[in-house]
Amino acid sequence: MLLALVSGFALSQAFRTITAIMATSLQAEFGLSPQALGVFAGSFAFAFGTMQLFMGVGIDLYGARRTLLAAFPLAIGGAALSALAPGYGALLWGQVLIGVGCAPAFLVCTVFIARHFPPQRFAMVSGVAMGAGGLGMLFTGTPLAWLVHQSSWRAGFGVLAVLSAVAWLVVFWKVREPAVPLPPGHQRESMASAVRGFGALFLVPHTAGILLLALMTYASFLALRGLWLGPLLIDRHGYSLVASGNVAMLTSLVSLFSPALFGRLDPGPARRRGWITGFTVLLAALFAAMGLVHAEWLDVGGALAVGVLSGYMVLQYADVRSAYPAAMTGRAMAVFTMALFLGVALMQWATGLAASLATSRGADPYVAVMLTIAGMLAAGAVAFRLLPAPAPR
Repeated sequence: MLLALVSGFALSQAFRTITAIMATSLQAEFGLSPQALGVFAGSFAFAFGTMQLFMGVGIDLYGARRTLLAAFPLAIGGAALSALAPGYGALLWGQVLIGVGCAPAFLVCTVFIARHFPPQRFAMVSGVAMGAGGLGMLFTGTPLAWLVHQSSWRAGFGVLAVLSAVAWLVVFWKVREPAVPLPPGHQRESMASAVRGFGALFLVPHTAGILLLALMTYASFLALRGLWLGPLLIDRHGYSLVASGNVAMLTSLVSLFSPALFGRLDPGPARRRGWITGFTVLLAALFAAMGLVHAEWLDVGGALAVGVLSGYMVLQYADVRSAYPAAMTGRAMAVFTMALFLGVALMQWATGLAASLATSRGADPYVAVMLTIAGMLAAGAVAFRLLPAPAPR
């Protein structure tokens, strides 16, 4: 059942990383500026992130299976709309529909793992699930680059629509959730009271630091892999579309295994937060180096290193899992995932704006992009370090 749910997550991973390969084609057809390209990429993440609270409530009230089956057809429709889009506006609406449809895709996996696996195995199993779901990013490397080169970016959306329909059928066929009995004397929560219940999370002092870092970490990986990697290699080093797709696929490939690796290396609650801070600072330094040093080996090697380091983000899920009582786990995961993807939307918009401003002043837009990412990561690390931490459990 977990693998069936992961198939939906794999498609969401593919959708959120298409821009790096489609960017040059979209710019050529619709005359998009770097800022418009950032809005296009960020619209998926914004829709995905804003729906997390509602998807968390849906999972709590109706279960993972029914929530995913109800939402995912929107992703199929959004992909079809994008494939047929006559202009930029329709393309943005397609991205919004895809984002809403994919919103429960990873959340159902994390809640399923939290409910069906013991706490000491949560980081490891989550890492394996994240790695398996990352297979979707392999499609948006060399295969998508080849397809776009041979046909068009519209064909890429068409293929993803078909694959999404297959994933929906797999979940419908394979996933069955046993009914969870209510404690004696308890009634099933209403939608309104469930939504109000999220407010309790924001009253917990350590929530602020967790969410401020969450806004920056996954966003940094996706800003590179999902938006800027292709244009960077093509414009700065003269790579072809397929060659940049090869680097994107290698980056995705190493990112498949790193979450499981970091999940196994999880040092436990006492040292986990120190690890998270240290790896965030290391990632910020790497992005700063890629921006300031115009070297092909560093840009290619740095992308691969970001893919490897991205695995430490599974420790953030384990940190959230241990920071809240069991009764708040599902909603804590939903709020955390919301922050991750609102951060993606924020960073893709901010880097698009930085690139446009740099271009208008005759500066290298990729220096501005990489330094913006590095600065946002550093700010997240400072907040996580200085704001209140959860009490040891």
